[in-house]
Amino acid sequence: MSPYSVPVFGPLAWIDVILLGWFFCTAVSVAWIAWDVFRTTPENRVIKWAWVLTGLYMGPVALVLYVLADKEPRPGEHERFIAPMWKQAIGSTLHCVAGDATGVIIAATITGLLGLPMWLDMTLEYIVAFILGLFIFQALFMRDMFGGSYRLALRRSILPEWLSMNMMMAGMFPVMVRFMMGRDMRAMDPRELLYWGVMSLAISVGFFTAYPMNWWLVSKGLKHGLMTVRESPDQNDAPTSGMAAHAGHAA
Repeated sequence: MSPYSVPVFGPLAWIDVILLGWFFCTAVSVAWIAWDVFRTTPENRVIKWAWVLTGLYMGPVALVLYVLADKEPRPGEHERFIAPMWKQAIGSTLHCVAGDATGVIIAATITGLLGLPMWLDMTLEYIVAFILGLFIFQALFMRDMFGGSYRLALRRSILPEWLSMNMMMAGMFPVMVRFMMGRDMRAMDPRELLYWGVMSLAISVGFFTAYPMNWWLVSKGLKHGLMTVRESPDQNDAPTSGMAAHAGHAA
């Protein structure tokens, strides 16, 4: 019997054991982020869900970023806490990665199960990521920042989304090619642990390659960062409109 044999999974390679540990930490991170961000953090709801998705993709890395950048340290301090530009840029990158990475995973999983060639796989990943990121996560979810106009939100989001996504892909694709085209073909099979481990690593790298571009976009007012949305005590706990912590808040 393999030294890493587990009754449920059968014999496991050493990388599978590491990945099981990573996925366990990811599950704990996602659960804690979801519990905390929806219970205590006065953040925009879209950003809250973006934290949960990013936690699912990046595990403990996302948890550390959440605590450092967005978790309110003490009641009433969120506005001041998220004000620094480096935190605003994290919020902008978070929003980009949550949408684009979801598109990449959907496309890659479908093409992987169908056994399509790598060049077609990445082409579809790019297209689906851009469509999902632009039309859903940017224009649709953030249209309230443009007076409820989806058309205006879409027009204002095209260039920032394209620039940000290209920088994320510049980090993701080399990692995916390196591991998915390597010796272990399990990295291309969505039914294998290694596939999801490579996805997690690629998205994490993509987050940090997209970060400088998002810093620039926020500083120029082309994207928004983190926000503070507090409940109104005189409106039966209805959320107030978002109060941005930085001057540039076009989506």
